[in-house]
Amino acid sequence: MAQLSCGYRNGTDRMVIVRCIGPDEFFLERVVFPFELLSFLAPLGSVVEIWTHGLGGPELMESLPVEQLSLEPSAPSAPADNGPRTLSVARDPENSREPADWQEAV
Repeated sequence: MAQLSCGYRNGTDRMVIVRCIGPDEFFLERVVFPFELLSFLAPLGSVVEIWTHGLGGPELMESLPVEQLSLEPSAPSAPADNGPRTLSVARDPENSREPADWQEAV
């Protein structure tokens, strides 16, 4: 079973639950804190669900194919638009040489 290297950055100010459901009984569930980066492997054809907890209980924020979260540059269905989204693929800030916004203000 082919697996993709994927990443999800929680760009919200709330804790979320990332569920990845795939073929052959593949299941991954992780808690992701605000602004945390989650890296994971998932089989092709999986679906990623982002859940949060609201006043009425669990709420599904977004559901998308795992190919949209691929960190591999040759992925054929990787999104070309890097506009503002709740869900985004991002570089690891600790390994980035670009200054963070708060560093520019100092």
